[in-house]
Amino acid sequence: MPRQAGRCGGGRGGKAPFAQIAGPIGPILGGVDWSLFGCARKGHVTYAPDESELRERLMVATPGGTAWRCLRCGAFVTDGKRKHGSGPAAMAPLIRRGKELRSELILRLFAVDRLLRALVFTGAAYGVWRFKYDRAGIQRAFNNDLPAIRALYQDLGFNVSHSKLLGLIQSSFTLNSRTLTYLAIGLAVYALIELVEGVALWLGQRWGEYFAMVATSLFLPYEVYDLTVKVTWLRVVALVVNLLLVIYLIYSKRLLGARGGKHAYEAALRTESVIEVEQAALMVGPPEHSGHVKPAGAATPSAGDATRGSPD
Repeated sequence: MPRQAGRCGGGRGGKAPFAQIAGPIGPILGGVDWSLFGCARKGHVTYAPDESELRERLMVATPGGTAWRCLRCGAFVTDGKRKHGSGPAAMAPLIRRGKELRSELILRLFAVDRLLRALVFTGAAYGVWRFKYDRAGIQRAFNNDLPAIRALYQDLGFNVSHSKLLGLIQSSFTLNSRTLTYLAIGLAVYALIELVEGVALWLGQRWGEYFAMVATSLFLPYEVYDLTVKVTWLRVVALVVNLLLVIYLIYSKRLLGARGGKHAYEAALRTESVIEVEQAALMVGPPEHSGHVKPAGAATPSAGDATRGSPD
């Protein structure tokens, strides 16, 4: 039978559900509980294990129906936006919690940067390809607009004769068709790499993390060479960002066997798992509150408490 809502179920030593999870996965990074934040975005995830004793520890009876404990935030939820599974405890999904959700958000910021790069280089590839077939028309348009461009430069206080951008555009008119074709293909390939890398980082799959780490590492030597030619703040920032991404992926995701590799990474997820915690509690012994009636005057959780954390 599921525990009654009037009893202090759901934790070791008779602690209430939220009192139990406050220690291991409480507020992180300035008061942000990333587990609750993840449930607000993705919805709760609950699981009904086949093992009867363990199943009873993950469910509680409420006036609104049976509530199940979310594997991400630890709250008891009855319905609404949630995914519910069942089966052996060993087959329960590994859910990212706490700092792992924060790591996912950081990687998505890098993903946005990669997707923006893919968009820029796709436009550049298209521009070069179009320029190849309409060079005369583009050159006429450029020559017609050149006086206005010179006037704009002068108004801004720049010397147009020292503009590398204008010099690059003018030198491009001397390139032959084969060179322009290779340039367009190169830009398109780079845009595709950035697109795949951005999608991979956004999805947070392990293959994607490896792809992003390898793809970023391949361009680091070129960025270092660029700095030997000329040091600019943009080149320095690009090198630092990409270097930090590689180091962060290897360290936090334990790639290339770092810090125990994939097995250690999955073991860490299991250690923080709600089901693993409850299994460990069963091995220690029955909860202190089992079979005892709630002491007089003790707070009784309401139906609203049982569904705390739901985005609805």
